[in-house]
Amino acid sequence: MTIKEIQNIIKEFESSSLMSLELETKDVKIKLSKQKNETIEKHIEKQPLKQTKSENQNDKDIEDQNHIPIKSPLVGTFYAAGTPDAKPFVQVGQKVKKGQVVCIIEAMKIMNEITSPATGVIQSIEVHNKDVIGYDQVLMTIGDIVEK
Repeated sequence: MTIKEIQNIIKEFESSSLMSLELETKDVKIKLSKQKNETIEKHIEKQPLKQTKSENQNDKDIEDQNHIPIKSPLVGTFYAAGTPDAKPFVQVGQKVKKGQVVCIIEAMKIMNEITSPATGVIQSIEVHNKDVIGYDQVLMTIGDIVEK
């Protein structure tokens, strides 16, 4: 099973009405549960985290303000650095280039590098290291866009 096939399964699961899914093949075993992720996300929302954009503000508004959201392409665990003792890939206020690695999302023991979709400056980081994140969740925003 390829990573694309796994990502498609996760994407379909997220948009379905199913609350849990277990799939096992010869090489891969997948267990997905929306209940567990929802509990964790509610816990995260209750914490006084950082300055964030209003949840009612949609992505189009962010882009209209010369900001581009970097969204998670899959469900997994967010890591700000390549190893526990390494410094983060990016920080707020840092300039990034299009294609530069900004974080890692671990899904089923596979480390997926997430890259910047544009050249600009990191305006905000919306999640913390080791947070469980959902599909299409905004991880950070880039502003002062130079190149898309």
